[in-house]
Amino acid sequence: MADEVKAEEVKEEAIEEKKPKAAKAKKSAAIEEIMTAIKGMNVLELAELVKALETEFGVSAAAPVAMMAAPAAAAAPAAEEQTEFTVILKEFGANKINVIKAVRELTSLGLKESKDLVEAAPKPVKENVSKDEAAAAKAKLEAAGATAEIK
Repeated sequence: MADEVKAEEVKEEAIEEKKPKAAKAKKSAAIEEIMTAIKGMNVLELAELVKALETEFGVSAAAPVAMMAAPAAAAAPAAEEQTEFTVILKEFGANKINVIKAVRELTSLGLKESKDLVEAAPKPVKENVSKDEAAAAKAKLEAAGATAEIK
């Protein structure tokens, strides 16, 4: 038991020694000036500052917060361009039969499954497809008289 306590104390001392000495040093005058300015801002001004920094440097402050809030949902970073899209049938419109035919052409579903999907709108028709394939599917659904969207 005493050996375990000593081992932990040695680990803590090693960690303390590895910490950068700059962290212990005083902040520069420029940093102090910026911190003072930020402390004097209201919430709306801070929100504007964040947006300006995001656009200026091409980064997003929301991505790390979202990942910390939901670590299990570790999706692609927000800075990357979306590569997979989902085509969603919003409404089938007045021409339900043509929409069912279009859904059958776009998917490998049978007649009954296609009919059920169309009647259960809003429903995804195609998921995780490329941008071009999603646009073609949306155009085909809209040509048949349906309302569709790409997410």
